Order: sequence, then structure tokens, then C-alpha cells
Amino acid sequence: MTAVTANLALLGNGTDTGNSIRMPAATSAVVGVFPTRGLVSIAGIAPLDWLLDNTGPIARDVTDAAIALSVMAGEDPHDHRTMGSAAKAQPGPYTRYLKADALKGKRFGVPAFILTGAGIPFEGVVSGETANEFAADRAAARIPLTPETRAAFLKAIEGLRAAGATVIFDDSILPDGSGPDSFAEIASHVATLPYVREGTENFLAEYGPAQYRSAEEYQKVVGSPLPATIMGGMENVPHGDRPLVGQVPIESDSRAEANYFEPRRRTLEAYNEALDRLHLDGFVYPAAQMPPPDETMPQDGQISGGPHSDTSWVNMIGVPAVVVPGGFYPDGLPFGLEISARPWRDGDLLGWAYAYEQTTKHRRPPVLVEQGLLPDAR
Repeated sequence: MTAVTANLALLGNGTDTGNSIRMPAATSAVVGVFPTRGLVSIAGIAPLDWLLDNTGPIARDVTDAAIALSVMAGEDPHDHRTMGSAAKAQPGPYTRYLKADALKGKRFGVPAFILTGAGIPFEGVVSGETANEFAADRAAARIPLTPETRAAFLKAIEGLRAAGATVIFDDSILPDGSGPDSFAEIASHVATLPYVREGTENFLAEYGPAQYRSAEEYQKVVGSPLPATIMGGMENVPHGDRPLVGQVPIESDSRAEANYFEPRRRTLEAYNEALDRLHLDGFVYPAAQMPPPDETMPQDGQISGGPHSDTSWVNMIGVPAVVVPGGFYPDGLPFGLEISARPWRDGDLLGWAYAYEQTTKHRRPPVLVEQGLLPDAR
């Protein structure tokens, strides 16, 4: 990411389990692409959470990203989710969709839950939790949208309007809240947490070195276990009286339908329903909920782990999304605009990103400075 940002590299390639292509692209004034899951194979990539993982290009402009995605896309027998993708995906090369007027007449909705900072727990909430436990998990995942980022977003979408698009704000667009109509609540039930270890074990069995082809063999050879994040999930920690979530293969888990498959279907249905009901082409929102912090300085009373986003729901349902430079904060650090589309409309999505890029021309490389840009901690 840094090399592409600084014009030291033409292209990069990233993996994205919760936002790891899109959020760094947003804070670096580059383009980051999260393809429809199944358009690009992830076979051979060490998993973090195999049910959420994806891979895509990082580039200085949309044209380079489109060229890269054209090469990366394709069916791979080693990744079953890519099989049949050629019949569902828009045909390449993706440069054919890059037109300066691609945004004319298009309609985009702003997800209400992102504006309210609704919490969607990473890796989801397993079935069987009590209402109080579920509410506590959602509250812990809440990421407020800062006033600075809201202002930057409102300024950035003027570029969409200048290119001929309509941007719609409505509380019914992927709403927050609780109950059967809350997109944030439905998405929170997409639980991949019980199946993290399976992805790691399958990867080692297929691609591990001769010395170890399983987690058990790894520990015997190395003398220490694999990190808990890839054996039990990043958020799998005890909460009060609640034990760790057990790890099981998804194929044999009697709760897999309730944990993952049914909530994922419902979340994707809710996503598409909003597009259909309001005749939208896609959604637009900030790629991160806050400005890029100086990670050496305290933020909210502690050293920051970095900027945070409310976009892991994209991974949960596997829809395509792209981040483009959307301007800069008053302190000179980048703001990234994220756009998502219907599944398999990756060509259209890149066309919209290209039209926005050509209208706004926000991208500029960083300058080398002797000291940090931020005078005070946020």
C-alpha cells in the first residue's frame, strides 16, 4: 500500500477480511477494489477467516485497477466459489466500462446504519445468544461516524452529483435499530466465528510445507501453537460468563444454517431489496468512520489501533465495492469514498469509480515531511 501510494509501485494486491483493502486505500488516497466474492480466486492465500476473505487490486487510479482485475478474475477449481463465475460476471476486460459519463442518471443510496454508527460485530454473533448478550455484542461493535468524516463525506458526494448521479438519504435505506427490518441487526447474525479453524486447517492440508500439514503438526514442529486469530477468530474471547465459541467444520455443524447460511441469505436479500425498492444502482458511504489518526499519539485516551470502519458487512455478503480518493481533511490527510454495487456488477462499479475520479481528480501523491501532519491528538 505504501509503495503504491508513494508512486514507488504501479500496482499492489491486498486481502480483505473486514476492510483491509478498502480502509487502507481510503487513508492513502489510492483505489482499492473488493470484487464480488467468487470473481477472483483466493486459493493459496493464507486465511484469516475463509468465509469472509477476499482479494483484489490496489492502484493509483481506476484504469490500473481495472486492468489488474481483468487479469485476476476467472474460475479456479481450487476455489469452489469461483466455479460458474464466468456465466454470472460482466465480461472483461474491465477497461471497457471506464467511461467519463458512466455516472449520468445513476442513483445511489446512503446506508442509514453507517451514518448512525450501528455496530455489526466482526465475524458475527452465533445463534443461541440471549437478547442481552446480542445487544451487548452490537453495542461493543458500535463505531460512531465522527463529525469531521461526516463533513468530508457530504463534500465528497458533491463530486457524484457533479458527474450526473443522484444521491439519496433516507432512514429506510439499510436501516439501523432493532427488529426484523434492521439491516444492521440482520447482518449481525452472519456468524463465521465457529468456522475459522476449518479454513486454516484446509489451507495447511493443501498448501502447508512437508513438515506440517495441520495445526497439530505445526505445534509439534515449531513448539508453539498457531495464533488464536486464525484458529478461533479475532473476536473469540470470553465475555463474562460466556465461554469461547467452539470450532467445528461448517459442513457437519447442525447449527450452520442458523449461524451462517440463513442470515447471509437474509442480509443479501435486504441489500437487494433496498436497491429494488428505491431504484438504486448502488450504495455510497465513507470507507472509514473517522479521519486517519497519527497512530503514535493517544486517541480517545489510548494509543490507537488505527482508523476504524463500518464496512465488514460487505465481506459478509460478498458484494463488490471500490474505494476511490474522495478528497482531503483540513489537516491534509485523505478521505476515501466507498461505493458498492449488486453482485457481479464489477464492471459497472469500476465505471462509476472512473467517472468520479475523472470528475474530481482528487488523487495526489503524498509529500515527504520531517514531522507528522497532526499537531494534536484526536
